[in-house]
Amino acid sequence: MLNIIWAFMMLAGVLWGAFHGNLNAVTEGAINSAKEAVMLCITMLGIMSFWSGIMEIGQKSGLIERLSQKMGPVLKFLFPRIPGNHPSLEYISTNIIANILGLGWAATPAGLKAMEALKELEEKRREDSSKGSYKGVAVPEGTASNEMCTFLIINISSLQLIPVTMIAYRSQYGSPNPTAVVGPALVATLISTIVGVIFCKLMDRR
Repeated sequence: MLNIIWAFMMLAGVLWGAFHGNLNAVTEGAINSAKEAVMLCITMLGIMSFWSGIMEIGQKSGLIERLSQKMGPVLKFLFPRIPGNHPSLEYISTNIIANILGLGWAATPAGLKAMEALKELEEKRREDSSKGSYKGVAVPEGTASNEMCTFLIINISSLQLIPVTMIAYRSQYGSPNPTAVVGPALVATLISTIVGVIFCKLMDRR
């Protein structure tokens, strides 16, 4: 779908330029944008490598594991139906920690692992439900569970203390104070996360 949207936008731009006789400007804009995209990717690569390395050090040193343990009460509140020793909780906590640090690219692998673990948990629930050993409600196959939906919403709301990506963009484009977005980003993502959690809890009761 995204490929179709981007293709449509590019085609619309070319046709608009041709209709108004500005094909030269369209060509020049495409060349300049391609150059700018490469420079931005190089800038982001350095920042991504640095912070991903920090996350890797945190995992190797056991810091992420200790932080995950500290998040136990929060995870229990957010996901009360997930067993305390389930591997999905570690992936979820790693994803949340990475998002808090503004490391969306580092959060993605943990998020995918968390979804896979939650899918396996739901499959186990359906199996136990068919045997009569699970007293809860298992969702049909192909349907997202409450835990999946809650995790997805929290991941999208993405509480951030350090919006690394935005700071990098502002720095790349010559902002005199790239870190000025830290405060507003924290407030905005805090509000979005609180609203998301409230919504999940309300829907969970239904």
